[in-house]
Amino acid sequence: MALNATIHKAELHVADNDRHYYGSHSLTLAKHPSETDERLMLRLLAFALHVNAGERLAFTKGLSDTEQPDLWQKDLTGAIEHWIELGLPDERRMLKACGKADAVWVYAYGRTVPIWWKSVAGKIAKARRLQVIAVAPEASQALAALAERNMELHVSVQDGTAYVSSTRGDASVTLEVLRGPADR
Repeated sequence: MALNATIHKAELHVADNDRHYYGSHSLTLAKHPSETDERLMLRLLAFALHVNAGERLAFTKGLSDTEQPDLWQKDLTGAIEHWIELGLPDERRMLKACGKADAVWVYAYGRTVPIWWKSVAGKIAKARRLQVIAVAPEASQALAALAERNMELHVSVQDGTAYVSSTRGDASVTLEVLRGPADR
């Protein structure tokens, strides 16, 4: 018997001082049975960091569909403008995403990020449109501790650090740029 997704609801209040975006969003997320709270909360953080790109930013089927990223934004013709991936994808997946989207972001997390980055950095050196951000394991675990079925999150972004607070506590997430726009 297949397990069903768990539904999470989030009231997300974003104050992104780096991009001058301020807004609130009511979100419903389906948490795949194999998905951790850490990954769920990183999806929410990625949404908060990219919501200023436009109102068409959306969560995808994610883990349920290997052909889709975790979030994307499509234009009115269906072309992919933003492709946002979580985890440690292989170089083929990142290069394929760069061929499909105008801009690609990878949010790498977990204890093996340095090993993964060392193995893929040279292979994606010429990939245009790709940015890679690392989230420290301590920060992503602190974020996971804020997860609830119904949550209200306040995300404030300043100088490359996201400060997330809820009734369960606070988390500070410094976004380490492994590959930025200048590296393309």
